[in-house]
Amino acid sequence: MELRICHLYPDLLNLYGDRGNITTLVRRAQWRGIDVRVVEARLGDPIDPRENDLFFIGGGEDRQQRLAAPDLRQVKGAALREAAASDAAVLAVCGGYQLLGHYYRPADGPDLEGLGLLNLHTVHPGPGARRLIGNIVINEATSGTRLVGFENHGGRTHLGSQARPLGTVVVGFGNNGEDRTEGAVWRSVYGTYLHGPLLPKNPWLADLLIGVALRRRYGEMTLHPLPDAEEHRAAEAAATRARAGGPQAATSRRPGSRL
Repeated sequence: MELRICHLYPDLLNLYGDRGNITTLVRRAQWRGIDVRVVEARLGDPIDPRENDLFFIGGGEDRQQRLAAPDLRQVKGAALREAAASDAAVLAVCGGYQLLGHYYRPADGPDLEGLGLLNLHTVHPGPGARRLIGNIVINEATSGTRLVGFENHGGRTHLGSQARPLGTVVVGFGNNGEDRTEGAVWRSVYGTYLHGPLLPKNPWLADLLIGVALRRRYGEMTLHPLPDAEEHRAAEAAATRARAGGPQAATSRRPGSRL
């Protein structure tokens, strides 16, 4: 049995240790005796929707997003849509999350056309607007399970009718700082603003993605549990810090500097 992962734009979209999400997926599969193959798809590299079962896109600044956006649409878009429609797992964080929507409108410059895989759009309010920064805690929409992480984005994301939120904000800002939604989900496509990286702090989500990917290739199966006491204590500590600090007062930075 082999877990097949495709890491999109590892050199461009890797803010706040996003590569740690790949490391977590690899280790948690290997600890269960599952072989893992990771391929990297950079600018200009095509992807095969049948060869990989889990796709990951991290976050980046506006400059990196401008480079990735046309490649995502023109080179990788059709294959990623096909993979998602056939129940491959997709995880996109922050800048990658924004590029899976219909468009991202930065503080300056033209709109970045997205892939439209998630029914959402993102708009930066413009120069001087506060950034949405700080520790964040959400309750996942389906199970109510807690997710913890760190967010830092200027863009405000708004969901359309065919994208349900990943979760409800308990502490922090989430998609737009107004409606208490965070992230978006369609089929097995997950988008979120949670950095940190996300998966080491939330091992249950890593296992969910691994399970989705393996079932796509091998059919129904159950992952045996791992001894996650330390991971759970770390997540609880992160949640406690977030609750103690409350929603962070966002700071102003150079317009368009990051996400």
